[in-house]
Amino acid sequence: MNNSINDTAKTDILLENILKQHPALFNEILAKKDTWNVQIIYTQVNRDASNNVSLSDYYFNVNDTKYFYPASTVKLPVALLALQRLNELKIDKNTTMITEAAHSSQAAVYNDPTQAFGKPGIAHYIKKILMVSDNDAYNRLYEFLGQDYINNELHKKGYRDAQILHRLDIVLTEEENRYTNPVKFINDNGQVVYDQPLQKSKNTYPGRKDFLGKGYYSGGKLIDQPMDFSKKNRLSLESLHRIVKGLVFPAKVPAGQRFNITDNDRQFVLKYMSQFPAESLYPAYDSTNYWDAYCKFLLYGSEKKKLSESVRIFNKVGDAYGHLIDAAYIVDFDKKIEFFLSAVIYCNSDGILNDDQYDYETIGLPFMKNLGKVIYDYEVKRERKVKPDLSGMKFVYDK
Repeated sequence: MNNSINDTAKTDILLENILKQHPALFNEILAKKDTWNVQIIYTQVNRDASNNVSLSDYYFNVNDTKYFYPASTVKLPVALLALQRLNELKIDKNTTMITEAAHSSQAAVYNDPTQAFGKPGIAHYIKKILMVSDNDAYNRLYEFLGQDYINNELHKKGYRDAQILHRLDIVLTEEENRYTNPVKFINDNGQVVYDQPLQKSKNTYPGRKDFLGKGYYSGGKLIDQPMDFSKKNRLSLESLHRIVKGLVFPAKVPAGQRFNITDNDRQFVLKYMSQFPAESLYPAYDSTNYWDAYCKFLLYGSEKKKLSESVRIFNKVGDAYGHLIDAAYIVDFDKKIEFFLSAVIYCNSDGILNDDQYDYETIGLPFMKNLGKVIYDYEVKRERKVKPDLSGMKFVYDK
């Protein structure tokens, strides 16, 4: 593989050339790749006559030391760790989980009206995370696991850059995020099968110097200096890409890097990663607010039309603080193609954070759509010795 290395950024000629072949779409991206912190990983999937898989990774401007805010992409490893923890405790994922409040700013949960039986539980939270990137559902998994379990397990699996340090969409202090709620699991007979008290994280992490932008709003005032992200969540694109690869093809990841989940759990996650909101029974999603591509940035951008069912995207997106991220395994059952594609772009041309003036619609989403389409078209034309058998990726959706 032909690599050009610059400032520890990894770039493969193949991927760079694909972008250069479409100057109208990518000239500005190529020119501003560092300002916009554009990072892309593309993985080709090849199979032999026995359907055995080999993977080839290609990079563009990938630099694990260059910080971006991972936003909702952290929900994927946390969902997988929640399933792993349930397996360790020998608790079924559909068991009712009650969340109590025992510390400042904590909220209790006793019911979930979006669930068929009205009770909260891990499986239902994961569905909401994967289909529409529900923040509250992620927060409940964060509280069940606790900060130390999440980070210790990710580090053990080789995702050493990961730091998952806080809930989402709720303003809490660093100290408040160290405390996680008491939870208990209750079986169908009303018996408590597991009771977990309030936990406090004991982990400390090496100091970080992650700053973004040139200014930010706080309390309605513009602060004229870069915003400090050193205590915020961190997850590199390479780690995220590897998590998706390991979920689709567990055998292609070293055993120590795999999440300890059952095959039933794995199928469950893949199904809901690829299910459109309109195909969900519980929760029932209104297609006006939750269109097919609501959480599909690559290939579709901000399109709100009905999507082809021959293409399925198994992915997790994130968007916050001017960042758009998508990590995906994309298949087309009709054209018999499959590939992995992950990308991040920081689209905040005024350099000011917390002003809600981000360039998602003008720069970020068109980039994601164009990148997905260009790699998809490249894959359609790419010669394969063996057409893949993709039957293992076909799921019966809820409706």
